[in-house]
Amino acid sequence: MIVLGTMMLPWQVTIVPTFLLFRYFGWINTFLPLIVPSYFGGGAFFIFLLRQFFMTIPRDLDEAAKLDGASSVRIFWNIILPLSKAALATVAIFSFIGHWNEFIGPLIFLNSPDKFTLSIGLRYFTANPFESDEPREAILMAASIIVALPTLLLFFMAQKYFVRGIVTTGLKG
Repeated sequence: MIVLGTMMLPWQVTIVPTFLLFRYFGWINTFLPLIVPSYFGGGAFFIFLLRQFFMTIPRDLDEAAKLDGASSVRIFWNIILPLSKAALATVAIFSFIGHWNEFIGPLIFLNSPDKFTLSIGLRYFTANPFESDEPREAILMAASIIVALPTLLLFFMAQKYFVRGIVTTGLKG
């Protein structure tokens, strides 16, 4: 119930308490507020996605491995983990794209222009006019493609796992 509740609560609602907590820790203007929260699950969506995937794995595999004398760690490492490569790849791709495109977090927690992420830099690029009267649209489009290129490359390299992870999640086999 708590996991579903956090899925329904937008991140923007918790910005002020999160900012106060990170200010108390002394993490403002560091990359720690952007990195550390992702170590604690990365969000309710990923927990729900992996739960749905793990529920599709037949219990017969666990029971057969236990009859063969395998421990719980060995069952997880040798049976469950290889079967869940597609779901874990899907979570990794979603997580990378979400962190790469994040705008509000870096805007709030980072104050120095030398620490800004590419999405904030792209926004400042559009907001600050150039000294000359040259059209900026071509340069802006080129910068946007450069910013989007890593996510496109990651998706095309891992497309097989991504599609398989999305398709098999939630199916009972």
